[in-house]
Amino acid sequence: MINGTDLKTAIISGANNVLKYRTSINELNIFPVPDGDTGTNMSMTISSAVRELENNNSDSAGEIAKTAAGAMLRGARGNSGVILSILFRGFAKGLEGKNEVGGGDIVEALGIGVEAAYKAVMKPTEGTILTVARLACEAGRAALENGNDPCTVWQAVCNGAEEALKQTPEFLPVLKRAGVVDAGGKGLCCIFEGMLSYLRDGVVIQEDVSTEKVNIDSDEFFRNAAAEFDQEIHFTYCTEFIVGRNKECTKQPSELRAFLETIGDCVLVVDDDEIIKVHVHTENPGNALEAGLAYGQLLTVKIENMKEQHRKAAEENEEAQAKNSEEFQPVEPTEEVGFVAVAAGDGLKTLFTDLGCGQVVSGGQTMNPSTEMIAAAVRATPAKTVFVLPNNKNIILAVEQAIPLVTDRKLVLLPTKTIPQGLTALLAYDPESTVEENTVNMMEAASAVATGTVTYAARDSEFGGRKIRKDDTMGLVNGKLEIIDHNRDISKVCTKLVRQMVSRSTSFVTLIYGNNVTEEEATNVCNQIKAKIPSHIEVTLVNGGQPVYYYIVSVE
Repeated sequence: MINGTDLKTAIISGANNVLKYRTSINELNIFPVPDGDTGTNMSMTISSAVRELENNNSDSAGEIAKTAAGAMLRGARGNSGVILSILFRGFAKGLEGKNEVGGGDIVEALGIGVEAAYKAVMKPTEGTILTVARLACEAGRAALENGNDPCTVWQAVCNGAEEALKQTPEFLPVLKRAGVVDAGGKGLCCIFEGMLSYLRDGVVIQEDVSTEKVNIDSDEFFRNAAAEFDQEIHFTYCTEFIVGRNKECTKQPSELRAFLETIGDCVLVVDDDEIIKVHVHTENPGNALEAGLAYGQLLTVKIENMKEQHRKAAEENEEAQAKNSEEFQPVEPTEEVGFVAVAAGDGLKTLFTDLGCGQVVSGGQTMNPSTEMIAAAVRATPAKTVFVLPNNKNIILAVEQAIPLVTDRKLVLLPTKTIPQGLTALLAYDPESTVEENTVNMMEAASAVATGTVTYAARDSEFGGRKIRKDDTMGLVNGKLEIIDHNRDISKVCTKLVRQMVSRSTSFVTLIYGNNVTEEEATNVCNQIKAKIPSHIEVTLVNGGQPVYYYIVSVE
């Protein structure tokens, strides 16, 4: 039987495992727009439970499951994180009042979670995390025929999840064309496997990403390596360097790795025929560099004091938390109607505020806010009815889950999927109409807007028979990839995209430029667009300051 302590430790192990592989999960994207955040969302969601579980010493499995589920609900981010939280909420419901649980209890509880997750999604799609959870539960149920041992049953659940994950491309052709499995399903498998590691072997997975597949050209991996490892700092200096290999050197990189492990931790040594790339935490960077010189010349060296970085990061985190607390202080609902929007970029935040939003939650693509953050923003809006505009399809489900968290006023979800839809919906608000009428009219207005985006490819890929190289400039219309430019001519792509989007019935084009575009560049693009489209179309230029997208285009 499994008690509360067992379940608590298993969940922590599962959380560490999905954190460990979150980068590779993020990369399971059907095409390479820089929005792969499934692993991040799932790890942040379950990590919110870890923080509370560490302070919970209950030996009751039911109490531990309840604590984890409540924390995950509040910390859920993105569709994958929300579905994960719903699975655990159902799991907690199934274990309610039980101090110790067997295999049958676990499968029954998981089944309740699966049923709740399917009901929470308006149009459940097979080939996603839902399928993986459902087939995993069925495999666990079949294993009960051989007994009630929880470890044996959970092993079957994990096996079923892995088999289901392999099948996701068969359920979803878009996954098959991209040559990937479902990212949410992979994240769930990682969590289940982390839990199994403790339940079966008594081994808690640690937050160590060294087993991830490492691309030797990935500077970002090495740049973030220190942050990926256990937060406890055992050594002062994060030391990174690249060695140009001496062809006459017969020593193997494995010998360098073995030596570095004697003088530090968090060792990464990745090599090819030309170079050796090294990352190590140590008290003696000079010793690491000297060891590297035995293999060739040092091409680059970077040494950082992690303890000082950690101190500064802690100070910045405290300041950020204080700022968030100050921003979202609850207030009495004195007005009839208010608005909350989700947006990233100072320009966009100002724009939404100018249009009447009492609160703007920082977030969007790659930065999905938690359900609790959304709920806090609603409580900080002095209105009896608060419309929430997520402006991103991956935030809609989180807003839905925030509704029961707000009890002193009414939260109304307007399921806007893009920034242009959110802006148009706000402009369509009529203070003389009822809440119900505005809900319909605002969404009708939003649905009439076409959204274009200009961004970059986050990785090499092939999509729809078209080859895409990392950093290629891409143009998308309503999320559909339309333009790929290997020359990375942002202005050309944006102009071509707008010309493709406008029609005879178009009256307005709004061009919102991001934080990687200068005002001069944006003005030039705006002038090019005006010269290429009919003169009756009004073109407006806005400094949005958003990340990820060079331009967001609204066509009405």
